[in-house]
Amino acid sequence: MKTMSGISILLILISFNIYGQQKSLLPMNDLISMANQFVKALEKGDYQAAVKNFDETMSKAAPPEKMKQIWETVISQVGELHQQTRIRTESTPKYDIVYITCEFEKATLDIKVVFNKKKKIAGQFFTQTLSPYKPPSYVDTESFTEKEVQFGADGWELPGILSMPKGEGSYPALVLVHGSGPNDKDESVGANKPFKDLAWGLASHYIAVLRYDKRTKVHGKKMVAQKDIPITVFEESIEDALYATQKLRQIQNINPQKIFILGHSLGGTLIPRIAPLDSDTAGFIVMAGATRPFEDLYIEQVKYISMLDGKLSPEEKEKLEKIKDEVQKIKNLKITDLNQKNEKILGAYPEYWLNLKGYNPAETAKNINRPLLILQGGRDYQVTEKDYENWEKSLSSKKNVTFKLYPLLNHLFIPGKGPSSPSEYQNPGHIHEAVIQDIAHWVHIIKK
Repeated sequence: MKTMSGISILLILISFNIYGQQKSLLPMNDLISMANQFVKALEKGDYQAAVKNFDETMSKAAPPEKMKQIWETVISQVGELHQQTRIRTESTPKYDIVYITCEFEKATLDIKVVFNKKKKIAGQFFTQTLSPYKPPSYVDTESFTEKEVQFGADGWELPGILSMPKGEGSYPALVLVHGSGPNDKDESVGANKPFKDLAWGLASHYIAVLRYDKRTKVHGKKMVAQKDIPITVFEESIEDALYATQKLRQIQNINPQKIFILGHSLGGTLIPRIAPLDSDTAGFIVMAGATRPFEDLYIEQVKYISMLDGKLSPEEKEKLEKIKDEVQKIKNLKITDLNQKNEKILGAYPEYWLNLKGYNPAETAKNINRPLLILQGGRDYQVTEKDYENWEKSLSSKKNVTFKLYPLLNHLFIPGKGPSSPSEYQNPGHIHEAVIQDIAHWVHIIKK
């Protein structure tokens, strides 16, 4: 089954608002009817009718042709829409939300339709209909507690959860740094919550773990609005990882000399940039960290996904050529381009790409003198064994670096069979127990 690029269908969304909680005064029955009409218009392929109730922002972001592309992408991943099974609603200070649960041929999704006070559609996206989280067998929920914490730069504070082993002690601790995108504290992807698996699994091994909502999730709208402040990977991820380690050092029963930083995907790629900014961190863990330019990986991912059925359609070939043109724009960027009015390239502004230009994570990591643990899934199509081999090539001569390759695990370190694909992330699973055990063992034996 062919799918869009990116980690899952959850990346195929349109969402332009930050929500709070408050009772709505709008009649929900009217909104439910409008939401139903929206879904029916999509199903019929009447995209003009689908967008007729969009507000100004949505109309610009998702005109009929864009809505057609989004819907056809969804159908290509999950099959045709069979039926609607239930409807639920939610009210917020500025918006009312209607969730329509729909059974498609290969998955069940919620179509989320967000209305402003003028009964215009202000946001819409597709999300996996999730069942409650069930802890994996390796978790002992009686062995740790959880509490909410807050930390961060002034004006950019983030909510987090600390998983803390029970009892008195001086426990080692981990900070979890997310992959790309506006991730929540669990790094929820489809039906999976890999950061919750890590936190609960490692807390069951007497390691405290701090996970938190990413800045682009909590403050995304504010970040975009402040056009005079560039958005690079420092603002996106690095700065908050540093604040998180500072927070852990202030917590009773945590050993401030044994605090580690674990980065997954983008977070892993950035470990060599994070390390020199915190000299007190005991060690670092890279899970599926890329070593090659992101724009190159993007082309590779799109081509891989397009070829899952063994061939490229003319439309897919055309799409790949357009992506190659965008990638070349990134390759051609110069510092002087920052002085001009620029448009986004592959979803990010030039300053983001220029900040990463020339960055070689594996080579940069040679300068890290503290212990490193490099982990990679063999079935990962997003960050592949090519990247893992680059880590090995650059760092294998260093005595304080440990490498682990798990042949049957995907990008989320969840086991599976055959070629991995985005649709796989819709199936609930857990980080493999061997990964939890290997991390726990490594953390406990590090001396500082």
